[in-house]
Amino acid sequence: MTHFLRTGIVFIGIFCCFPRTQAQFDDWREQTRLLIYAPRYFGPNAFPLPELHSGKVAERCETELRGDYHVAAGDRTKDVYARFFMPVAGGRAGLEVSGVIREDYVTTDETKEERHAVENRPPIPCYGDVIISSFYQVLKSDKWCDLMLGSHLKTASGGRLCDARYTDAATYWFDLTAGRDLLRSADRLAFLRVQGMAGFYCWMTNDPVHRQNDAALYGVGLGAGYRNVLLTCDYSGFDGYRNLGDHAVALRCKLNCEYRKNILSLRFLHGMKDYLFNTYSVAYIRRF
Repeated sequence: MTHFLRTGIVFIGIFCCFPRTQAQFDDWREQTRLLIYAPRYFGPNAFPLPELHSGKVAERCETELRGDYHVAAGDRTKDVYARFFMPVAGGRAGLEVSGVIREDYVTTDETKEERHAVENRPPIPCYGDVIISSFYQVLKSDKWCDLMLGSHLKTASGGRLCDARYTDAATYWFDLTAGRDLLRSADRLAFLRVQGMAGFYCWMTNDPVHRQNDAALYGVGLGAGYRNVLLTCDYSGFDGYRNLGDHAVALRCKLNCEYRKNILSLRFLHGMKDYLFNTYSVAYIRRF
């Protein structure tokens, strides 16, 4: 009799818990419909800020491994980023694959509620999106300028949509970068270079009316180098047309020191407008 009583209690417990589990699952699904697909309401890697390049396609293969620490009010994020670049067609074009391979984060309850997220920290490993890029050397001229066309596709491979970390939707952008040396020494060991970027940035949303957000992409910067040391600073970002947390701008400074094809790279990024993060980065780059 005692055995049957215990068995009955177990079955009652299972049936009582099942509706609750199903309700929690439905709550998770409903929560994602409230997400606002804009940089202000997602993690730091959901909407990649385009890099301002020099206007030249790199002539050597590169691999990069970088650690980032993103700080914002109510959000602390650490990630590991990887990149591989390969020149093709004799350096007239190039292919690149990059992305965040692991992300860890902690958010406050206020930030979680503002973003309509489910968790404050990842209960399972969080992986980022893969970005596939191609570059084409349109013009290469010391007299005029260097022009490079870039096309980029961010896949929907990132995780933790329910925590507003990655969008689970495609993003793509095109950019035209121009660069020209303002000063260069006779031995070509020292130089001062200016570069600018203009383009188009687009991402898919969960809004049934506005299925995508279109943005103007822009950037301007300076680069200075002496021997194997390079310092670059740029002001870059994009402005969406919906005016709903979709204006992302950043001031970036990067210092590269190269020794025998090995590069140590230090970077600081100050986010502005709707990009709320400051980022501190350390990277190792190997050229072949």
